[in-house]
Amino acid sequence: MLMIPLLCAAQTEETPNARQARRIFNTAYQKVFGEQGATLHYDVNIIGIYKTNGTIWYKDKKSKFVDEKMDSWNDGTTVYTIKKKKRKKEVEIHSAKNNKSDKYSEKFKFEPENFTYSVAEHEQGLMLTLKAKKGAKGIKEIHALVERKTYNPISLRIKVAIIWTTIKISNFHSGGITDEMLRFPREKYKDYKFVDKRE
Repeated sequence: MLMIPLLCAAQTEETPNARQARRIFNTAYQKVFGEQGATLHYDVNIIGIYKTNGTIWYKDKKSKFVDEKMDSWNDGTTVYTIKKKKRKKEVEIHSAKNNKSDKYSEKFKFEPENFTYSVAEHEQGLMLTLKAKKGAKGIKEIHALVERKTYNPISLRIKVAIIWTTIKISNFHSGGITDEMLRFPREKYKDYKFVDKRE
């Protein structure tokens, strides 16, 4: 008896539209987070409560972002953060596994298997809709707009609890990211105080 609902669930997830949506999403996701690395400019708006913009670079587990609120480097083990609002010459050091320097990004952890997928035509490209499966925590829904031919990302709308966040993406480029580009330039901040916040 238990097999019947499991089979029904598998069949509903395996529609041609769902398979196409997952394929497109996987391609777009790999362009951003694949081994080749990527860079993009972002404009974030969390229902007017929190707004920021900047540029981010990714490669494997490493990243760097230059933001209007903070600059941060993540070498996969350690995160170095400079908060511009504080106007202090301080570099905060956090663990990459438990990074508390950016309280908002923690809410947007993404697990691809936690969602069902669908795709529809949109005037600007293709709209991918991801809805959280029953029991999944964190992100409830994602609307990802990608270019029709390249699948490059254009924008995201992400729902956490009842709050929607909008992220507009521009200047996207996949590949050409080197480790040196993501290295924390310690020599540039030698007159800064280093505050170790690792637990």
